[in-house]
Amino acid sequence: MTIEIKAPVFPESVADGTVATWYKQPGEACTRDEHIVDIETDKVVLEVVAPADGVIEVIHKNEGDVVLSSEVLALFKEGAAANDASEPTQNSAPAVSSNAEAVDIKAPVFPESVADGTVAAWHKQPGEACERDEHIVDIETDKVVLEVVAPAAGTIGTILAAEGDTVQSAQILGAFLAGAAGTTAKADAPTTAPVTDDVDGEDGVAGPAARKALAEAGLTTAQVKGTGKGGRITKEDVEAAKQNTAPSAPVSPAAPAAMPLSADGRVEKRVPMTRLRATIAKRLVEAQQTAAMLTTYNEVNMGPVMELRKKYKDVFMKKHNGTKLGFMSFFVKAATEALKRFPAVNASIDGNDMVYHGYQDIGVAVSTDRGLMVPVLRNTEAMGLADIESNIMDFAIRGREGKLGIEDMQGGTFTITNGGTFGSLMSTPILNPPQTAILGMHKIQDRPMAVDGQVVIQPMMYLALSYDHRMIDGKEAVQFLVTVKELLEDPARLLLEI
Repeated sequence: MTIEIKAPVFPESVADGTVATWYKQPGEACTRDEHIVDIETDKVVLEVVAPADGVIEVIHKNEGDVVLSSEVLALFKEGAAANDASEPTQNSAPAVSSNAEAVDIKAPVFPESVADGTVAAWHKQPGEACERDEHIVDIETDKVVLEVVAPAAGTIGTILAAEGDTVQSAQILGAFLAGAAGTTAKADAPTTAPVTDDVDGEDGVAGPAARKALAEAGLTTAQVKGTGKGGRITKEDVEAAKQNTAPSAPVSPAAPAAMPLSADGRVEKRVPMTRLRATIAKRLVEAQQTAAMLTTYNEVNMGPVMELRKKYKDVFMKKHNGTKLGFMSFFVKAATEALKRFPAVNASIDGNDMVYHGYQDIGVAVSTDRGLMVPVLRNTEAMGLADIESNIMDFAIRGREGKLGIEDMQGGTFTITNGGTFGSLMSTPILNPPQTAILGMHKIQDRPMAVDGQVVIQPMMYLALSYDHRMIDGKEAVQFLVTVKELLEDPARLLLEI
């Protein structure tokens, strides 16, 4: 079957890209998810991988050509054999060259908003064998963790930037010996169950998060059955396999590692703060020190939204291919409508200038193992409830797997954070500079309320709007929050835009 190889979908801020390098030529064999071409934009270099096992048939876009988002780059023949697959020819290269070629291992090209990065972890050491495109080192920036992969089959030669070192964009991290033979495992690795780092297993392919989970669990891809798309192995598959492979016979417990002791003999552990955590801390303190931050509160009766959701959730899920109808989409739509009415809440401060935005890009706070991230929903004024819910779910999944990109979190004119998912009844959200306001959602809790002279139990939620008083007057802030409340308590107004 012939498959079109297309350029990635570029973010709105990227108009086009340039074909930087083709790593495969027509007739050359490719394995599934093998890196075949780089597309360079004005911010990052994007990798395009093979969609299946097969060969490149025709290349439509040569190196140096300018391409648009999702433009066809080449045609790919799935399942086809390479020109030299049947028998070796004069042009066929040996599996391992006797004369290894030294190749620089470089840090990724950082976008303009990222000054530098830190070497977080080397997954391979000098002398260890690597497959082409195998994950070898992580570079942590103040926004995302970037993976660096092996440029070819070979071994790590030398490491120039150790874990914890600060590196610049495209800085050389070490030397790679392409074609050299190396050890397949560390000397102190367990010999009873060798662990391979191959991403291609019998049942599918493991992504970065799944590979990390496999390594932590001491499992190989062959031991895990993938349930994701195309047999892809997910973190949940690894967890399930780990439970199923638990030892049936009792094993003598290993002696626990000795924990460091403080001066008075009590256990304590000291670890360096990650760049992401340090950046979050810096921005939060900066927001409180530079903004005239004030918070106003209100409460909303969630009964109408809950009743509407209960009535239509099954039909909604069937209509929109399994997308669940949640509460966040109602809040995003209500906030979008309120932002149209009160443009100061949708504005930002740039030095002594006040920038009013004619669009609504709403950031949704997502909690991950690495810290709080705020990916942005673009142009929410043009999105429906299903679009909002599917995008938020995608953000949550990619956030947990460490796959959120820098472009996902850039920009934003307003932010919504939901502490209610963790049980918070009330809190004061902190501004996300340079934005001038942030809406805090909280736990829905039944409370007795006076309705038409009667005491009625209602599902109530406290809302909190923190805003920069330099930009927004108290009157506007209160009216904005009341508008959100009214739209949620009468959802029909969202459809009628009244």
